[in-house]
Amino acid sequence: MKGMGNMGNMMKQMQKMQKKMMKAQDELHEMTFEASAGGGMVTVVANGKKEITDVQIKEEVVDPDDVDMLQDLILAATNDVLKQIDDKTNDTMGEFTKGMNMPGMF
Repeated sequence: MKGMGNMGNMMKQMQKMQKKMMKAQDELHEMTFEASAGGGMVTVVANGKKEITDVQIKEEVVDPDDVDMLQDLILAATNDVLKQIDDKTNDTMGEFTKGMNMPGMF
């Protein structure tokens, strides 16, 4: 029955790690991320849940004859802010999976 004690300890460690992971995920969700494009002409703000919370567009970039440029700036800022969230999530949650072979976990 010696192995059962090790199994119990392993389960406790897993539960402790799960609580830490949940706390880290909650903290990530509360974070705010911001990205700009066009030298600050378009700024997109999002939270860690990948919800866009604000979009700011400077008046001088709004040109009815060049809507394509404005769309490109919005896309660039949005993609950048989403990449920041992904990078931070991977860095943070990767701490919990170091040494484990769990491809595609996060």
